[in-house]
Amino acid sequence: YGIALEKAYPALLEKKLKAAQKDIKVINAGSSGSTSASAESRLQWQLKSKPDILILALGANDGLRGLPPQNTFDNLAKAIELAQKNNLKIILTGMMMPQNYGEDYRKKYSATFTDLAKKYKVTLVPFLLEGVAMKKELNLADGIHPNEKGHEVIAERLL
Repeated sequence: YGIALEKAYPALLEKKLKAAQKDIKVINAGSSGSTSASAESRLQWQLKSKPDILILALGANDGLRGLPPQNTFDNLAKAIELAQKNNLKIILTGMMMPQNYGEDYRKKYSATFTDLAKKYKVTLVPFLLEGVAMKKELNLADGIHPNEKGHEVIAERLL
């Protein structure tokens, strides 16, 4: 979202992995504005490239649109089950909603990711934007999406 592909965290992560002598290709399958509803079908498409690892970073737009957290859970669960059926290692990235979404919704939304990680025994990065969210210097003018410096922080955390 507003960042050149080569400056986005998937490309930066690949560059960091290669610098660490890891021969790993990172495929950016992100789609701006998408929700978790597309998770399973998008993974089916990506399975054609025979990946070994899935970094599942979906659901933020669900929360920003106020969708029921159970929908997000169900959608991501289908993708995780498909990934496990195809023997992929899974790294699930969690998200948090801003304060103005209300404490009840925020808690239920955040629990979606921890509950999925527990149920499916997958690696969890509790908050993808940790160290980036709410830092003006690391975000675009909208205050939500990371800028190039923010993407660098995300790539380093994922590494």
